[in-house]
Amino acid sequence: MNKSIEDIYKGYLKKEFTPTEILNQYLDRINKVDKSLNSFTEIFETKVKKDSKKLDNLFCDEKNISNPLFGIPISLKDIFLVKDSICTCGSKMLKNYVSNYNSTVYEKLNNLNVLLIGKNNMDEFAMGSSTETSFFGPTANPWDQSRVPGGSSGGSAAAVSAGLSCISLGTDTGGSIRQPASFCGVVGMKPTYGRISRFGMIAFSSSLDQAGPITNTVKDSAIVLDAISGFDSKDSTSLNLKPTNSYQSLINDKFSFKDFVFGVPSSLLEEGLDTEVRSRFNELLSSLKSLGAKLIDIELPHAKFSVATYYIIAPSEASSNLSRFDGIRYGFNDNGYENQDLVETYIRNRSLGFGEEVKRRIMLGTYSLSSGYYDAYYLKAIKVKKLIENDFKEVFKKVDAVLTPTCPELPFKLGEKKNDPLQMYLSDILTIPANLAQLPAISIPIGLSSNNLPIGVQLASDKLNENAMMKMAYLIEQEVSFSKTSLSI
Repeated sequence: MNKSIEDIYKGYLKKEFTPTEILNQYLDRINKVDKSLNSFTEIFETKVKKDSKKLDNLFCDEKNISNPLFGIPISLKDIFLVKDSICTCGSKMLKNYVSNYNSTVYEKLNNLNVLLIGKNNMDEFAMGSSTETSFFGPTANPWDQSRVPGGSSGGSAAAVSAGLSCISLGTDTGGSIRQPASFCGVVGMKPTYGRISRFGMIAFSSSLDQAGPITNTVKDSAIVLDAISGFDSKDSTSLNLKPTNSYQSLINDKFSFKDFVFGVPSSLLEEGLDTEVRSRFNELLSSLKSLGAKLIDIELPHAKFSVATYYIIAPSEASSNLSRFDGIRYGFNDNGYENQDLVETYIRNRSLGFGEEVKRRIMLGTYSLSSGYYDAYYLKAIKVKKLIENDFKEVFKKVDAVLTPTCPELPFKLGEKKNDPLQMYLSDILTIPANLAQLPAISIPIGLSSNNLPIGVQLASDKLNENAMMKMAYLIEQEVSFSKTSLSI
């Protein structure tokens, strides 16, 4: 349970176990545990067992296991396309949609001989912060099954945390990798926008969505980042960059806290922080100072507008992206309802196919883009987004990373905020700024609350500065030595 990529890879090199033996451990644990968690929407048991036997044959020759992802059991958020497999995006609208091609990120991982166990549960169309909006039911937090795992990549974070998958790929539009990583006590990383291809990843908000890894360790995140980053001609937003070398930087370079300057936006953290989150964060700051890190107070004057800005831009883009799901070309179709015209068909299919939160955001977005309100809402939000980006540019002239808690609160109870969307939206108040500024950011677990719930800290660095960010995250991870020994499941 909770083996890292490095643990498994070293075991393969020493011939301590085979890919099939490792896979069976994960499948056995899924069978025992996931009925209560609901972290998977589908398990590819038959196919992945065949794949592992093929890898057993390759395993005999050490040349075939030269990459650390060989034979690693992984899962994918159910937003990534896998050829000939259903991709639901957590929605009734796509419950029977079968993809005819692979997403680029899966194609890259598959070429490295990973073992794809299955697809993870998620908030419908990635819209949510608790994985409660899924058509397939909510996912529970493995630390306390009465609480949410965060969202929208909650199924991915819960699966990695509970030892049901070694790694998972999630997506992050406003914190949907980092917030569930914090709630589940794992590492969640969002790269610079454009660093990883979005091809074959069902779109929510195209200018903000980004794929990234959810793992047990920072080193594992670096390994996955190196594997899936790089230019993709099939994605018009892909940056024409060479892949990262974060993992090699971690294991080859010499570095310490004294090499980095951390910025803390104290004014942004004055209100709204849970007392235990604040206490843990302050303990970390004291520890970093004692280890020689330089901490300075910084200002992000427009960050307080991040949530309002996000909830204009993201729903606006969602209303456009989701317009294709009409039940005619593809999507849910209520075939049993006769004698209706085309408009009635659209209305009925979309009304029955989408859940409440998706419909709420489509309406918000359509309103913001309408001719009478475009200038007042969407255009103004785009201008504020630029101001937030400029704030970070100024800050990164003085610091190497911005340090905050990942989330202002502890994992909340299932159902606690389901009928209060505004309170739910505030869960992402500290993660959204990095998305609006297109920055890389990572969440690392730093400890537990008094009632045994994980608390995470977030590092955000300048654009394309993932290597330095991973070094800082690794140093913090080594210092706090977070352990899952008290995990409840």
